[in-house]
Amino acid sequence: MRLRRLRPGVLPVDTAELARALLGCILVREHEQGRTTGRIVETEAYLSGDPACHAYAGRTRRNASLFGPPHRAYVYLIYGTAFCFNVSSEPEGEGAGVLVRAVEPLEGIALMQSRRATTLTRELCRGPGRLCEAFGIDRSLDGIDVLRDERLWLAHGDGAGMEVRCGPRIGITRAATRPLRFFAAGSAYVSGPARLNKA
Repeated sequence: MRLRRLRPGVLPVDTAELARALLGCILVREHEQGRTTGRIVETEAYLSGDPACHAYAGRTRRNASLFGPPHRAYVYLIYGTAFCFNVSSEPEGEGAGVLVRAVEPLEGIALMQSRRATTLTRELCRGPGRLCEAFGIDRSLDGIDVLRDERLWLAHGDGAGMEVRCGPRIGITRAATRPLRFFAAGSAYVSGPARLNKA
């Protein structure tokens, strides 16, 4: 599979615009075990000043990547067991980002299946924790530039013909009703209950 890396300046900096623009892009993970790739089909925007955003209470060692330049990886651990991958947004110092919730697996499916201990392709990357496990994404990648780094990067996809829908974000209690979750309509790889994917 030939992939063309996204160049700096192509992606928007605005958080909601970035969440939409990432849909259809190809996420690429280069690992000593092999390459995995997938088409991004679901994202969530976490805005500057948003009470649901990890940056809301200010900069810490854990969330520092959200306050850096845009298009850096912010990787954090939830529930002590699973990692989540985000792309920082807004000008440096703002504190905002986009959570990549789900991808459609493309390359390295056998490796993903081994990591996830399942043969069900649909279940490999539906949800941010599953995605990170399947792609081998952990805190060692926190802060990298996803437009320049060789370990985890973004490539052009075919998102131009994708029907994008939006609805409330999943799994949060603060500002939970804001329509800041973006997803590819009709994709079997989008996470969450089916009723939420008809918004």
